Amino acid sequence: MTSVLKRLDRGTLIACCLAVAAAQLCITVPSPINGEIQAAFGASGSQVAWVTSAFILPTAILELNFGVVGDLFGRKRLLVLGGFVLALGELLNATSQNIEMLWIGQALAGIGAAALFPSSLAVIAAATPDEKDRAKAVSTWALSISLASAVGPLSSGVLATVADFRWAFVPPVVLGLIVGVSSWFLVTDSKAPEGRALDWPGQITVAVGLTALLWGIIEGGERGWSSPAIVGTLSLAAVALAAFVVVEKRADSPMFNFDLLKIPSFAAAAVVALAGMFGFIGTAYCVSIRLGAVMHLSALKAGMPFVILQLIPLLLAPVLSRMLTRVEPRLLLVGGLLPMAAGQFWIAALPITTTSLAAFIGPVLLLGIGFICVVSSLTSAAVNAVPLNMTGMASGATSLVREFGQGLGPAVISTVAMSLASSALVGKLSGADAGMEAAAGPLAVVNAGSDSARAAAQDALAHGMAVGVVICGCASLLGAVVTLLLVRKSTARSTVDAAVQPAAV
Repeated sequence: MTSVLKRLDRGTLIACCLAVAAAQLCITVPSPINGEIQAAFGASGSQVAWVTSAFILPTAILELNFGVVGDLFGRKRLLVLGGFVLALGELLNATSQNIEMLWIGQALAGIGAAALFPSSLAVIAAATPDEKDRAKAVSTWALSISLASAVGPLSSGVLATVADFRWAFVPPVVLGLIVGVSSWFLVTDSKAPEGRALDWPGQITVAVGLTALLWGIIEGGERGWSSPAIVGTLSLAAVALAAFVVVEKRADSPMFNFDLLKIPSFAAAAVVALAGMFGFIGTAYCVSIRLGAVMHLSALKAGMPFVILQLIPLLLAPVLSRMLTRVEPRLLLVGGLLPMAAGQFWIAALPITTTSLAAFIGPVLLLGIGFICVVSSLTSAAVNAVPLNMTGMASGATSLVREFGQGLGPAVISTVAMSLASSALVGKLSGADAGMEAAAGPLAVVNAGSDSARAAAQDALAHGMAVGVVICGCASLLGAVVTLLLVRKSTARSTVDAAVQPAAV
């Protein structure tokens, strides 16, 4: 690390690592406590799905333009602002009295994270012109992500077990404040305004389109796909996304150049980003719901599979850093997607009453190994496929698609699982139990219904979530097939160059 610190001062590196750790911590905190959230607020499956999606959606849609904002006005300011906004959002979470307040807090924290992710990496990249120095600095930055991913579910599970679940959001509040203060005092500012401009028409249309699409998918299962609200919202999504294509093709400085989609390897990488992250986060959502909300395990026990899952990147980091320079991203993608699919099908086959951690170790290991291989090689596969001057746009676009896939996973899987569970309960409930299911869905019945109704709801949810996880496994297989058919080794770009790119963003 000595060679890095000659160019990149220690304070800047520490502040940037704290920033990305804070943003990543917030993503993993809710996983072990979904059951507590559902019980405390009497939330339906779709409402619990919004807890994750409300954070990921603004992060996905704002990252590209926040990168431009940092280039124009200085990345240090964006790091300071992002830290304080994230802390404010998490403070709302820690004091939330209803599910709607939790959504608002998550969305606000997601906006802060959208500022922290690209700004922290851009500061490091600007201070390390030498490729080897940059690779070492970025590996430290990526290690911070892995550490935060492992600490998040563990701290969340412990705090929610010994106290109210809202305490799980206190560490992110403190860390966000530390990020704001440390960035102000420690970060050496940088900017790169030449040729950069904000694309507001593109930002607005993609934000409206993706938000409307996600809302329509999450709410469609409960409100009915033919209801005027759902039809109207999905129509708005289609119009907004079509408008995004039109304005980007006419923009002088577009967020995304659609000519990139004419490159088969890049288009394939985008499909893999969407399918792979959809399947991974959708599976994690199902595991958290079945262990917490359905089987009523404590937050600590429900969070242990996620701790194991996030520890795997730490253990494999030294091996992966070498593999990224020696193995084609195409092979790493396939080698990651296939274990992910195997782990997902394995989880789908586990009986709903299975709560032993030992039973989850095998599939969770497969998921973790597959996930880190996919995430580490995905950006390399995308940027290797495009001209050198478009690598930044390719990396940013891949991040947007990947993170939207993470938001889409809980949305689709929740809709599928809860719809199938409700259909399976038709004719099996009566009286107050039937009214409860009609008003709040099968999760309410499995928590507060009569003994016979709880048993029926448990069986129904077991079927629905098994189908949901199978869909996740099929998405991973689809990604593997697309990779084999379309991703090719780049002859124009060096794999070493791609390895320097932020594989873990």
